[in-house]
Amino acid sequence: MTFVQLIECRTSRFDEMNRLMDTWVEKTGGRRTATHALVGKDRSDDSHIVEMVEFPSYEEAMRNSNLPETDEIFRGMVALCDEMPTFMDLEVVRDERLYEDTVRRFFDTFAGAGELPPLNDLIDEDCHSHDPVNPQDTIGLDAIRREYRMWRDAFDFAFTLEDLTAQDDRVCARWTWNATHKGEFLGIAPTGRQVAMTGMTLFRFGDNGKIAETWWQHDQLGLLQQLGALDELEQ
Repeated sequence: MTFVQLIECRTSRFDEMNRLMDTWVEKTGGRRTATHALVGKDRSDDSHIVEMVEFPSYEEAMRNSNLPETDEIFRGMVALCDEMPTFMDLEVVRDERLYEDTVRRFFDTFAGAGELPPLNDLIDEDCHSHDPVNPQDTIGLDAIRREYRMWRDAFDFAFTLEDLTAQDDRVCARWTWNATHKGEFLGIAPTGRQVAMTGMTLFRFGDNGKIAETWWQHDQLGLLQQLGALDELEQ
């Protein structure tokens, strides 16, 4: 179970403490077991600092605490604090990664049956979409929906999400796309063929929590080959 240690302290020497933490990261190299660290400063009190450090488990946190460099850094941290820091040990019982959930909902909705929904709960009105299929970027929710309808009119399809990686305001999805060619696509008449494609999409989220920009990379050449569009060129 994921484990989080919350450290709270007061210091007027935050810059020195920041450098101390950089030193700890450097000295422990690949031996530290923390997977994520977040430091916050109280907006109403610059001296009030809160740090949250995430570990895969309580046991990994204890292994990290037993590193000699961790003890050395702790003593340095205490010396920089105006008062003794406090520690809180938390077992994570709920972990919602909201951007990742939005990306999953996006793919489910894109491939869903029936009429394409408005998507305004997922995508910003001024969203920019970058796709190698198009010579120019697609800008605005209405234009993006027209592009999605083009794919839905041409194929019955489903996405399998192979990987999702999130960092700050971005989520990268690696996916597999399986489809049946049922309608005209880039001038190619319906073939009824079963086709597949792999690709990646990078999503950037805006301040409102909606998708503000997308970058698509996929095997368009492989798709055209499966549809028979390259047969004459190969002869």
